[in-house]
Amino acid sequence: MYAENTLYFVALSMIPGIGPLLARQLISYVGSAEGIFKEKPQNLAKIPKIGEGLAHEIATANTLHQAERELQFCEKNHIRIFLFSDEEYPYRLKNCEDAPLFFFAKGSVDFNAPKIVSIVGTRNVTDYGKQLCKDFVEKIAVHNPIIVSGLAFGVDICAHKAALDVGLHTIAVLPTQFTQVTPPQHIDYVQKIVQQGAAITEIHTQQKYDAGLYVRRNRIIAGLSDVTIVVESKKKGGALITAEFANQYNREVCTFPGNVGNKTSEGCNALIKHNKATLIEHAADVERLLNWDKKKKPVQRQMFVDLTAEEKRIVELLTTYKKLPIDTLAEETNIPMNKISPLLLNLEFAGIITALPGKQYAIHN
Repeated sequence: MYAENTLYFVALSMIPGIGPLLARQLISYVGSAEGIFKEKPQNLAKIPKIGEGLAHEIATANTLHQAERELQFCEKNHIRIFLFSDEEYPYRLKNCEDAPLFFFAKGSVDFNAPKIVSIVGTRNVTDYGKQLCKDFVEKIAVHNPIIVSGLAFGVDICAHKAALDVGLHTIAVLPTQFTQVTPPQHIDYVQKIVQQGAAITEIHTQQKYDAGLYVRRNRIIAGLSDVTIVVESKKKGGALITAEFANQYNREVCTFPGNVGNKTSEGCNALIKHNKATLIEHAADVERLLNWDKKKKPVQRQMFVDLTAEEKRIVELLTTYKKLPIDTLAEETNIPMNKISPLLLNLEFAGIITALPGKQYAIHN
């Protein structure tokens, strides 16, 4: 059984014109997803970006019945639903402005694991690209990261296979509902991935096909991880869109360079050329970038009684969420950006927190 508010979250997402951003804004104004369906249209119309037209759409929507069918389908097929408000919702994804209101998941994996890597690339991967991908996953396996990709032909499925082969957990982010896995040739791999990780999607079973679903999928791939690795990519393609999302989220982007004139490397070379990705040749380059190769040294922490009230708020927040970017810390603690930076530096010098790539911070272990 799902929590009662799950029904309203799903129903809200089914209303035309209500995306994740607007849905969260509505919940914030009204107080709950359930409250939105009980609020008077004239009150909803006063909420920014809603207006009378969308307020009428919400008031007359018949999506609660559709959502009930969706929950019945999920329960029958052992599909979990992670709400944006849940503690188990991936904190990396939650830090993205356009994060899904919820997503469906089959399988079992820690979405808040210490190390998560997304690997993407062209569907027309070369033998060289396949070997790069395979070698990279084998080399980083010692760190036990979760490998995320999109189940597509080419680099995506290569990354999933490599993870399965070395015993790593892997997450397949689907651009479609579970009843319409694409490409259908990879349905068998979904079963293996579910046993050794998870398959997830934000698309409900009653959603009509739309090419834009692939872009929505790509933002989740970028948002789930610490770093996005582009193995091979043409001048245009989904991998570059994923890399662009990762850059917007202040996550690391890395790519392997290719020969000039090689079509499957044009996108990778362009990312490097325009300073949108770090050039890597080996797994060790990523290990250094993410500080995975540094051995932890014992640090004498200052007593917490010596901390100021603001520093204590920062430490308490990082203790709860494990890792957060500086802008989220400033927002959640209500400390101005120009003031929080020196506070973070003091805490780092004291050995209490650690600075991570992408202007993120975590409690020092």
